[in-house]
Amino acid sequence: MRFLLTDEQREFGRSLDALLTAADTPAVLRAWAAGDHGPGRALWGRLADAGVFALAVPEAYGGVGPLPVEAAVACVELGRHAVPGPVAETLASGVLLAGAGGPVAEEWLPGIASGAAMVSLTLEGYGPYAPDADAADAVFTVSGDGLRLAPDPGEPSASADPARRLFRPEPGGAPVAEGLAIRAAARAAGDWAAFATAALALGCGEELLRATVAYVKQRTQFGVPVGSFQAVKHRLADTLLGLEFARPLLYGAAVELASEVSRPGAGAGSAEGSPGAGAAVAAAKVTAGEAGYAAARTALQLHGAIGYTEELDLAWWLRRARPLRDAWGTPSACRARVLAG
Repeated sequence: MRFLLTDEQREFGRSLDALLTAADTPAVLRAWAAGDHGPGRALWGRLADAGVFALAVPEAYGGVGPLPVEAAVACVELGRHAVPGPVAETLASGVLLAGAGGPVAEEWLPGIASGAAMVSLTLEGYGPYAPDADAADAVFTVSGDGLRLAPDPGEPSASADPARRLFRPEPGGAPVAEGLAIRAAARAAGDWAAFATAALALGCGEELLRATVAYVKQRTQFGVPVGSFQAVKHRLADTLLGLEFARPLLYGAAVELASEVSRPGAGAGSAEGSPGAGAAVAAAKVTAGEAGYAAARTALQLHGAIGYTEELDLAWWLRRARPLRDAWGTPSACRARVLAG
């Protein structure tokens, strides 16, 4: 069995990194937090052209997926560049709607794959909030065996990340699909949302570590770079180890999700969120989330007071790390699921 990414997968990641480096994401983040979604939607379209959102949509609906490994590659890069918008929720919605099938899948999945549709989502068991619902073209909610389209995004709630606003969708809305298939599709969608969030958290942590290493090489104390101090080296090494231990768990979860899709009798988008895949996703989520949050704490400590400033671009990554750690499965919930699995 091959445990390394293929040349094509690595090139896909490098191409996304180049695209996002040229996009000036700090400016996009500031606009998004201020309520101007135009630059973010334009970037969303370029990512869709690169095939990012098609990775969770079956070929029958204009996608190329589900391809969990490639989705992990993409989400790590999007996390590294702090791309705004409901990335995990849109990918998870692709899996949810494919499992639901019927008119709702035919209406929304081609738009998700092409980038024309940005979608947010709430599922039972994961909290009532839909990230970036004000910018989304649709907010889907699942309750029991019913899939509904929320009539209104609702009122915003407090969020630690101003570029990741939380909304509690208005209750009600006409059901767009019902039946036992919705429960199975919702379980699979929850796994995908947690999986994508784990990859975003890993990428966020990697960027925090990279920026911190660059900073401690430049900042001097007693006439030498602070990065030469043994305590600083140890703190950075611990942060690196946390991120590197999370990486194989993330890709192990991707393999488990891919196995769910390819198992005999499973059609595209029909994975039911088995205990094995769910436990692998939960392990990746708690490890990547904790590692990303630890990277944020290290970055804040080693940057000193400048880390608190609004003007520092790194502040957007610092604010994102903890919400990503807790979204789509808190550490305690993920640990419980690993034990149960």
